[in-house]
Amino acid sequence: MRKALCLITTLFILSATNAQQKTYCNPINIDYGYTPIPNFSESGRHRATADPVIVTYKGDYYLFSTNQWGYWWSHDMLNWKFQSKKFLRPWNEGYDELCAPAVGIVGDTMLVFGSTYTRKFTLWMSTDPKNNVWKPLVDSFDIGGWDPAFFTDDDGRFYMYNGSSNNFPLYSIELDRKTFKPIGTREETYRLQDWRYGWQRFGEYYDNTFLDPFIEGSWMTKHNGKYYLQYGAPGTEFSGYADGVVVGDHPLGNNWTPQSDPLSFKPGGFARGAGHGATFQDLKGNYWHVSTMTIAVKNNFERRIGIWPAGFDKDDVMYCNTSFGDYPHYLPTDATAAYNAPNGNGGFTNWMLLNYNKPVTVSSTLGGYEANLAVDENIKTYWSAATGNAGEWLQTDLGKLSTVNAIQINYADQDATFLGKQTDIYHQYKLYCSIDGKKWTVLIDKSKNQTDVPHDYIELEKPVQTRYIKLENVHMPSGKFAISGLRVFGNGNGEKPEQVKNFIVLRTEKDKRNAWLKWQTVDNAYAYNIYFGTAPDKLYNSVLVYTANEYWFKVMDKEKPYYFSIEALNENGTSTKTQVIKVD
Repeated sequence: MRKALCLITTLFILSATNAQQKTYCNPINIDYGYTPIPNFSESGRHRATADPVIVTYKGDYYLFSTNQWGYWWSHDMLNWKFQSKKFLRPWNEGYDELCAPAVGIVGDTMLVFGSTYTRKFTLWMSTDPKNNVWKPLVDSFDIGGWDPAFFTDDDGRFYMYNGSSNNFPLYSIELDRKTFKPIGTREETYRLQDWRYGWQRFGEYYDNTFLDPFIEGSWMTKHNGKYYLQYGAPGTEFSGYADGVVVGDHPLGNNWTPQSDPLSFKPGGFARGAGHGATFQDLKGNYWHVSTMTIAVKNNFERRIGIWPAGFDKDDVMYCNTSFGDYPHYLPTDATAAYNAPNGNGGFTNWMLLNYNKPVTVSSTLGGYEANLAVDENIKTYWSAATGNAGEWLQTDLGKLSTVNAIQINYADQDATFLGKQTDIYHQYKLYCSIDGKKWTVLIDKSKNQTDVPHDYIELEKPVQTRYIKLENVHMPSGKFAISGLRVFGNGNGEKPEQVKNFIVLRTEKDKRNAWLKWQTVDNAYAYNIYFGTAPDKLYNSVLVYTANEYWFKVMDKEKPYYFSIEALNENGTSTKTQVIKVD
């Protein structure tokens, strides 16, 4: 009877593989281009994009990001269609393309402008971007600017923000809505205050020993009459890359009040980082934040894109929910769903990771790219087969019969050959399931797939009861068959972990930006979520820690008390969170 479970459920899945998914999983699965810059690919050619902007326009979503020779549009925030478009004109073409773009909506027109230090970058306009119809609005946008952002206020006045530096602040200026000429001169808007806010310090360990921190990636959101200026810091290479926010009563000037903690922050888990992004409302009115996730293995600018639920609480504090941010989450169904509530579950499906550090067998191995690197929950490391040939395979053992709801396949770039955007490449594979590791049933067949799916995510219409999952290569677009994460989600059909005991936070008097967190190991847990904030009911940020019972926490506002809670994770769910504790 048990051997039939995988087969019976699979028959339902195969009959409905094209059914509309209700969930998504970060990094989002789009056809990321490869870096177009030869000097950036000396350690290996690889996919890369960053600095995303999503806007809604005429009932659709539009996504722009760095160096893609085009943009994407979508009806549902899940299925994205790429439109090829070169935004650079002949006099400023180079290896790169549209970089850290500004996208704005003025009336019925979409505007697009890229980063530039010169006065030759065109300001583009379109009233039909879905069909890729564009024309120059301003032939040479004289004011220029790096990491620009546009903002149209309720009264129709139009503003631009820009800046990307570890020496200079962000700047702001009003533009004439008809001519797009500057009104007045740029004003200094905000400088980092890393002496106070620990998370703004440069480096993987917030040590500021190599460079001063960078501020970049402006974005403006207005809510309840207040202006929320967002910015990225301290460096795109790091797990702690985040977006902060300062709040003001006017779109210009330097009279801003910082929120102490980052707005979007994801320093732990499989894919890390949540900086240099943009906030938008979906077609149902829910707020979201899209931002950059870091890989930074073959080059510091090897990056991906993530999308997170966001919003404002009753006190007009802006927040973003990145808890379980690279696990499956539900897409929005209405404007009152739980994911849009502060301290809510962010739409988390409660499908847990089933194969973290579980046994793996493979068809072959290239050098030191060992099999278990495909299940170590670190996008920076990966297993590679010796070839990219059809028939190379990877098999993961869940340890026991489990309920599988979804699978994410994250390809790594091993010996890739491409530079720049490729629009005619594709992945093909088959997924199998087995109860005993001997008799296999096809779970998903993508051997005829003709699309580029570097982070393919498959939500099963009907859950499978199985123990083993096997991924078999049919076709790679380039290079070896290499996987940074074969991630299986569902429920392990067992007991949830016990509540964490003896959770302590030791905040140092020498530098109150820093603390040491320690807790007693939970025997049946594989990870822990640490929640924190500057008020006991506003623990909006979190850190996911695997296989450890301590954490060096260096991101606090030195002038405020902090509040913490922790929960344990395993294949079956999460424990009860501990009582919130306060440290002064």
